Amino acid sequence: MFMTNMPVIKDKVALISGASSGIGAGTAVHFASLGCWLALTGRNEENLKKTADKCKEAGLAEDKVFLVPADLSNEDDARNLVKSTIKHYGRLDILVNSAGILIPGTTENTSLSEFDYQMNVNVRSVFHLMQLAIPHLIETKGNIVNVSSVTGLRAFPGVVVYNMSKAALDQLTRTAALELAARQVRVNAVNPGVIITNVHKRGGMSEEQYKKFLEHSKTTHAMGRVGTVDEVAKTIAFLASDDASFITGQTLAIDGGRSIMCPR
Repeated sequence: MFMTNMPVIKDKVALISGASSGIGAGTAVHFASLGCWLALTGRNEENLKKTADKCKEAGLAEDKVFLVPADLSNEDDARNLVKSTIKHYGRLDILVNSAGILIPGTTENTSLSEFDYQMNVNVRSVFHLMQLAIPHLIETKGNIVNVSSVTGLRAFPGVVVYNMSKAALDQLTRTAALELAARQVRVNAVNPGVIITNVHKRGGMSEEQYKKFLEHSKTTHAMGRVGTVDEVAKTIAFLASDDASFITGQTLAIDGGRSIMCPR
């Protein structure tokens, strides 16, 4: 029997949100290297085009990299995204929900507008996109991979709404997995620890603060380092492939051991 150490998602159709930066962009490029057909969305059209260029450099044909710039907190944008993807490819096999934001704040000082904004982007828009995609995923017996966070598994002070949003996303993952299992649609999540992306700087950290944060993170991750986008992307590809055909409802930490550490 022929064996491969690469997950097989070639010629599958994957819709990836948050593909204009960070984990979403890295996942798109990795999927492209595996021959997966892509529908990519993000709010930054210029960066989305840069991701598309990297996907083509990874070997994917131009007509297999379909871009739909969108703000998924806008319901019409979300509907148009799924509708356009189905019109372009005729089907959907994989949904990767990677779009998300982080706004620092405590229980005492977070405004309700900041609360609503984070919950809308990190939870409500994911919930809506899943609702729109599920009928098509049922047809293909496809699957969903949600990009959560170690903060969904463990509490960290100073990012209360982000913690809450990722915990909600984990519960959505488990619930949807149970609801869809009988129809052979799998739903899983990855829970990265600190990964080198721009999310913290977009959340307000200066370059110097971010540098100190990464250095400190060497002590908060058992493996003594932070993670890379590629390490997360490879795990997402595994969960999206038939190699994970009997895995559903799981929240998989990609965190160098951070989520199992206890202060001593």
